[in-house]
Amino acid sequence: MSTQITLRKACAADKAGVDALLAKSYPTLLVPAYPPALLARCLPIIAVARPELLASERYYVATDPGGSIVGAGGYSLSTPAQRGGPAGQVVAGLVVAGLGHIRHVATDPDKIRLGIGSAIMTRIFSDAAADGVQRFECLSTLGAVAFYAAHGFKVLGSVDLPLGPDVLFPAVRMERTA
Repeated sequence: MSTQITLRKACAADKAGVDALLAKSYPTLLVPAYPPALLARCLPIIAVARPELLASERYYVATDPGGSIVGAGGYSLSTPAQRGGPAGQVVAGLVVAGLGHIRHVATDPDKIRLGIGSAIMTRIFSDAAADGVQRFECLSTLGAVAFYAAHGFKVLGSVDLPLGPDVLFPAVRMERTA
């Protein structure tokens, strides 16, 4: 890794810093893959830290020497909301033994390709083993598929994430063994 970071478990007090990271990262890194009208509707929903993840002890932040959060991400044992099943219903909160879900990974766009995201993924894989995770699923943004593929994930197919009434966010469902 080219930059000096500290990686630690997130806590509720990190909400403002993670919010700032997401507000900086997502608008910049998602622009090449999504139309502006869709981003205008989705960014206010997705560029916000999830309190349940911050409190989970399965979510991590990477800080620079000045203490600024420059990366974040984690995993959960329960599924994030997604449209699935034969009727296209919204499914969330399911727990399947041995399955972990990669959640809300982001890096400061000024610090991409410095190993921050990879350090977060390495920590996720290491810590998830203690939870009995044998397989991971990920709902990747369209632009992050190559990042997850570089970490051993394979594409399963396209999904539409329900973000609110009449707001669907295209993503890619991916998986890898632990």
